[in-house]
Amino acid sequence: MDFLPENIDAYVVAHSQEEPPLLKELSRETWQKVLNPRMLSGTFQGRVLSMLSKLIRPKTVLEIGTYTGYSALCLAEGLAEKGVIHTIDKNEELSNIQQKYFNKSVYKDQIKQYTGNALEIIPTIKEKFDLVFIDADKCNYVNYFHLIIEKMNKGGVILSDNVLWSGKVVEELDPKDQDTNVLLAYNQLLNTDDRLETVILPIRDGLTISRVK
Repeated sequence: MDFLPENIDAYVVAHSQEEPPLLKELSRETWQKVLNPRMLSGTFQGRVLSMLSKLIRPKTVLEIGTYTGYSALCLAEGLAEKGVIHTIDKNEELSNIQQKYFNKSVYKDQIKQYTGNALEIIPTIKEKFDLVFIDADKCNYVNYFHLIIEKMNKGGVILSDNVLWSGKVVEELDPKDQDTNVLLAYNQLLNTDDRLETVILPIRDGLTISRVK
């Protein structure tokens, strides 16, 4: 769901930095070969992630939800020297395309790829994080938060994708809609946890920026 008028959205995209050639190639292959290609971050959001990462200059990044690796490569653009990004996805079928494009990038030695259940993998990662991007199964957003909050460095940033969920967060709630129910609880949690400063950006499907005090 787009929250801006189509002509304004097109103008914003046209006047923002273009994606690098490798990401264009990855985007094209994702749309050609992978189920649900709309899950890809895409050009504009990818440039937003890249910009935020470059402003933060993180030494350690955690991404929950790799998909085909597009957002991981965007976040890697801002890594500090010798910085590392840990990226997790449960879909084994995507690991080959992820690895293909990670290996093509200049960040190949800075990306640690995990396949499996993020709830089990995160506790095994010993580092603390400067930047976390949550973009996996929505029903576990609250669980992911509780796993990572104590692993955040002071001043660290948590980015959360799809927090407006195609506008469902302001529509009449279906009690059986677990994803929307969890996202409502998650958005409230981020806004009320006194360890955080939080703002929601209404771009694409909603992106939250939360800074750890």
